[in-house]
Amino acid sequence: MKISDTDREVLRSLSGALAEIAALDVHAEKAEMWARVNKLQNVRPMVWMNEIPWHEMNVNDELTIQCEDEFCRELEDNMRKTLYQWRHMPGDMIVNDYISCPLAIGDSGFGLDEVVDIAITDPENDVVSRKFHRQIVDPEDIEKIVNAVITHDETATEQRYEMMCEALGDIMPIRKEGIKGMWFSPWDELIRWWGVQEALMDMVLRPQMVNDIMSRLVDVYIDRLDQWEKLNVLTPNNDNTRVGSGAYGYTDELPGEPFDPEHITARNLWGCATAQIFSQVSPEMHWEFALRHEMRYLERWGLTYYGCCEPLDIKMDLMRKIPNLRKISMSPWVEPERAAARVAEDYVYSFKPNPAVLAEDRWRPEQAREDLVKVLDAARSCHVEIIMKDISTVRRQPQRLWEWDKIVMEVVEDYAR
Repeated sequence: MKISDTDREVLRSLSGALAEIAALDVHAEKAEMWARVNKLQNVRPMVWMNEIPWHEMNVNDELTIQCEDEFCRELEDNMRKTLYQWRHMPGDMIVNDYISCPLAIGDSGFGLDEVVDIAITDPENDVVSRKFHRQIVDPEDIEKIVNAVITHDETATEQRYEMMCEALGDIMPIRKEGIKGMWFSPWDELIRWWGVQEALMDMVLRPQMVNDIMSRLVDVYIDRLDQWEKLNVLTPNNDNTRVGSGAYGYTDELPGEPFDPEHITARNLWGCATAQIFSQVSPEMHWEFALRHEMRYLERWGLTYYGCCEPLDIKMDLMRKIPNLRKISMSPWVEPERAAARVAEDYVYSFKPNPAVLAEDRWRPEQAREDLVKVLDAARSCHVEIIMKDISTVRRQPQRLWEWDKIVMEVVEDYAR
């Protein structure tokens, strides 16, 4: 593997800019603040944003890719987005003082891929509407779900690493990194194979079938986790790695014990789970068809995060059954006063502002500020992180997100604890 002179020049220029930013003292200060909120200690609400509509954000070619090699283009894309976010909407983001070299890990999947019709309104936007074609119809369809085969091509990893060291290692250290946790949402998978309405109906009409298939899917997830551990491809995520649908995982409570730096296990990492389509499902059914199965996976990790879009303020009794739970998603559809009272100081209140404010015909910064204040007033006694996510559009006005960042950073200063 070799990098062309042109690609090399592009990547070195971007790496130099990142190295200057990474050397700033503010990153250590912010890391300590993130660790405090994650340890349930008093600190102002911390801020981060993700799931940005990058196809609408390019200004002055800051995001225009110049490299030709596919791997180099991926590196360049990540670097440009990091630099862009730091310049325009940093919140409490932290820039790494190294460049990540991903391990060459293969995954054969679970035997089923979604078969789907897609409706596109914006060809540049990866947010699309989907109609899923059913592949799970009868109880015997459980046999379609198979264990994944995980591989690590160590030769490819070493070639990639040596290439990056040769090209960029004198500017920033290169660090091999494997799997830093994984998005675990078995119901997100199931509804793609089953159909949303059909799966929800079968909870009533064919509950044993639903439980059998959910149990099988969790089994294959656990088998995948066992393979990761056996292959030694896990990497600690108590850093500026996103945890679940929330923000950073900084904490001094991980990697914990037992810990072998030469062989990382799930016990040393954050894990997560969510059952997003259970928004209107009762707590009893949420336990029966989701959480009691997910618990078998969650118990493998050192600390965990639960939730995404589903409103969990009405299901806190369920959440308290998860022994290693630390952060709970509080989506735009929770009732803030009730959510704050039930989360209390026992967990991180992972606050998701409604991104719709960024997508309206007219940008209303005063409404954005009011939305933040309403929730933060209710959650004043909680340990809060704020994650602006699911941003489908800013109406091709990136300055809306830049301004939202300035607003939220002003607002949180009034809630320091």
